[in-house]
Amino acid sequence: MSSYCVATYRCHDDKADFHKKAQSIAVGLTVGSWTELPSAKQKQMEKHLGQVLSVEVTEPTGSAVDLANGTAERYADIRIAYPDINFSADIPALLVTVFGKLSMDGKVKLIDLQFSPSFLDGFGGPKFGIAGVRELLGVHDRPLLMSIFKSVVGHDLEELSHQFYGQAAGGVDLIKDDEILFENPLTPIEKRVEACMEAAGRAQAVTGQKLLYAVNVTGPASKLADQAKRAIDAGANALLFNVLAYGFDTLRELSADPDINVPIAAHPALSGALYPSPHYGISASVLLGKLMRLSGADLVLFPSPYGSVVMPKAENMAIRHALVTNNLQQDYVYRAPEQSGTDTYPILRGSFPVPSAGIHPGLVPWIIRDFGTEVVVNAGGGIHGHPLGTAAGGQAFRQAIDAVMNGVSLAEYAESHPELGAAIERWGAKE
Repeated sequence: MSSYCVATYRCHDDKADFHKKAQSIAVGLTVGSWTELPSAKQKQMEKHLGQVLSVEVTEPTGSAVDLANGTAERYADIRIAYPDINFSADIPALLVTVFGKLSMDGKVKLIDLQFSPSFLDGFGGPKFGIAGVRELLGVHDRPLLMSIFKSVVGHDLEELSHQFYGQAAGGVDLIKDDEILFENPLTPIEKRVEACMEAAGRAQAVTGQKLLYAVNVTGPASKLADQAKRAIDAGANALLFNVLAYGFDTLRELSADPDINVPIAAHPALSGALYPSPHYGISASVLLGKLMRLSGADLVLFPSPYGSVVMPKAENMAIRHALVTNNLQQDYVYRAPEQSGTDTYPILRGSFPVPSAGIHPGLVPWIIRDFGTEVVVNAGGGIHGHPLGTAAGGQAFRQAIDAVMNGVSLAEYAESHPELGAAIERWGAKE
C-alpha cells in the first residue's frame, strides 16, 4: 500500500492548459518521463509516479480595464500526491522533491502541504508546546508577554544586564535576544546568559514572576548543539533560533536532542524572501506554520497585521490555525483512497503564535480578538519607547492584557493605571 505527501500549488498563467501542466509536474518531479516508457517499465515504476489529485481553474473576472492591466489573473490550484518511497522522511528531501526545480518554473507558489501518517511519525513536534511553556512559567489564564532587546550590538555585559533588568521588572514573561546578536567578544553566550539570568533573579525578587530568556544560538551548523548545551549549562532556560538561515532539519535536530531540554523560539528572519509574493515562493502558513511546528518550534514569531512590518490578516490567521489546531487529521494528514482511516499519527503539541513588529499596548485588544488567549504579545519599541521607561512599558502591556481579560476598555482601565495611560497617549488604542 502506497503512502503519499501532497503539495498544493497555485499556478498563474493566461494561456496554459493547467491539466496538462499538472500532469507534467507529477511526472517531472517523480519518474521524469512516462508515456515514453515501455509497459513493463511503467508497471515497475508506477509506485514512484506522482498522482494528480485535482485541478481547480479560476478564470479572470472583472472589468475590461482589470483584464487589460493584469490585475485580474487566471490561475489554477493543483494538488499532486508524491509517493513517500521517493524521498527520505525529512523536510529538506520533501521540499526538494515537491518544489525544488519547480520553484524556478514560472509563476508557481507552494500554498499547502499535507503529510502521510508514516512521514509524520518521524517528527516529535514541539518538545514543550503551548501547554509546556505555560507550565514552566506558571501562567495559564492569559496571553503571555514577550520583550525584545533593542540596540544590543556593540554593548557590553553591563549594558545588556541593565537593559534586561528593565524589561524583566516590567512583568514580561519572556525576553529574547535580538536575532542579529551573534557570538562576539563583548557578550559571549555563556557570559551573556549568566549576566541576564542574574538580572532575571533580581527582577523576580521584585515581581514574584518567573521568566524565560531565549538566548540566540548561532555559529557553524556543526557546533550549534554544543553551543546550545553550553548556554543551558550556564543557566539558559530558552533558545532563539534563526530557522530559515539554518534549515528546518537543523531545528528538528536541536528540538529532538534530549540534552536541549528548553523551549525554542523560531525567528522568521529571511521568510520575507519566500512568502509575500502571490506568484512565487511558499505560503506563510506552510513556511511559518506547519513546517515550524513539525520541526519542533515551541514559539513562532511572524509579522502581525497591525504593526510596522505587516502581513495580511488572512495569512496571520492561517499561521495561527497551522500552529494551534488540534485537528491534524484534516489539516496535516493525507491518506490515499485505498488507505483506511484508522491509521495512527502523532499528536503534535501546539506552538505559540507570536505576532510581532510595531506592537504597542493599544493593539492588545485586536491581538486577543484575533488570536484568542493562546498567543504571545511581542513588543520591542512599545516597551523600550514608553515615556515612563522600560519597566513602565512592560507594565502598560500587562495592564492592557488585564483590561481585555476583564472586559474593561483600555481607556477606562487607564484612568487608574498611569503606565497604560501614558502608552495610550503616545500610541493610541484600538478598541
